[in-house]
Parts: sequence; structure tokens; C-alpha cells
Amino acid sequence: MTIRGRRVPGGYDPAAFEPFAVTVDLAVFTVRLGRLHVLLVERGEEPYRGDWALPGGFVRPRESAGQAARRELAEETGLLARTAGALHLEQLRTYSDPDRDPRMRVVSVAYAALIPDLPEPRGGGDAARAQWVEFGARGPLAFDHEHILADAYDRVGAKLEYTCLATAFCPPEFTLGELRQVYETIWGVALDRPNFRRKVLTTPGFVQALEGPPRRTGGRGKPAALYRAGSATTLHPPLLRPEGRNA
Repeated sequence: MTIRGRRVPGGYDPAAFEPFAVTVDLAVFTVRLGRLHVLLVERGEEPYRGDWALPGGFVRPRESAGQAARRELAEETGLLARTAGALHLEQLRTYSDPDRDPRMRVVSVAYAALIPDLPEPRGGGDAARAQWVEFGARGPLAFDHEHILADAYDRVGAKLEYTCLATAFCPPEFTLGELRQVYETIWGVALDRPNFRRKVLTTPGFVQALEGPPRRTGGRGKPAALYRAGSATTLHPPLLRPEGRNA
């Protein structure tokens, strides 16, 4: 038997299975003004027209979920062109509750994305507008997006302990104070500055010092040295958050 130009095993009947759609949803985080923000869009179409949701949409027949995630981020927010390669995008998990979408059976492949602070996004596609919103300041979200967002937040907080992911929130050149602020913002706890500095600088490949003059950060102290992300991807040993505090 041949279906759409492809040979399939004999006896297989595609019509015997109920069709369903696949979508992608993106939990995009950034740190701005010392607060964790998430990228939300106002839905311009039913269902949930006028409600806030995560960016996302349907996967097209000839694209992968990863390709769809990048396309939807570009169409609905306009941010992809402005990340200059700084976007960190990773698959989170699959959400397949039969009743998660009132239109039909829809399975969503969710992604977590991290980017440095960028200007306000713009709406596009089926999104009336897009906006950075402080994490936890707006809700409830459409569909099961509250659940997806909570899972993404937990993933990011945990990965900061054993990877160099925190640098994805920083600009290309950053100070150790700015890097520390990423941890403090996401974990919700103040870190000991000397210990943090020692941990970062003694971990091979975590950051790389830049030549040139230091940058004044606005405080009363002396200008701070500048760094960029190093070549390492994991932390050995991990940088554990203080006990009793959860992301």
C-alpha cells in the first residue's frame, strides 16, 4: 500500500485511528530590572480570545517541532531576529491530556527558552500583542499553560545548579554581579558574594575574562571586570542553592 507517496506495511489502515493535532508552546524567560519575566501573548482568536497565553501554535505537516517552535516565536513575538544567536531553546516535555484543548485532541510539545533582556516584543500571527510580564504577576493563562509555565520554571531553577545555563540570561559581556543576580532572581535567595565569586572563577570554562577597561555598574564601588560565557556546559561540583529554598 502507498500513502502520500510512501509505502506502508500491508494491512495498515490509517483511517482506523482518530486524527489529532500537534502544537508547540514556549515558556520564554528573561531577567529584567532585577525580576524574572516571562513572554506572554494575548490571543487574537478563539478559543480563549483576549486571554493571555504562552507563544505557540500548530506544527505544520512538513516541519519538526523544533522548527515550529522557532517559527512561532518569530511570528508571534518578533524576538527571534533580535536574539543574535543568544537564544537558548530546549524541549521541556509533552502535554497530552485529551481535554487540554476545546477544539480537538491536541498534543503539545513544550519548550523552555532563555534569552538576555530585550526590548518589548511585538504581536503577530494569531497573537494580538506580546509582552514581557513579571513571573507570577498574571494569571490564569489559557489552556494548560499555567502548568507548562510552572514546569519550565522548575526546570530552569534546577538546571542552574549543575549547568552554566545562567549565562544565557546575560548580555554578551557581563559582570559577576550581573551573573549572581540571575541566580538570586530565579532562586529567590541572596547568595554570599565572595563564595559565589570564588565558585565561578575556580570552575574551568564557566566564564572567560575580557581584556579592556572594567565597567561601572552604578554602585559606589570600583568598576567591575567584564566576562563572557566560557566553553563549559556543566558545573563540577554543582553550584547548589541554599538548603530549604526551592525554585
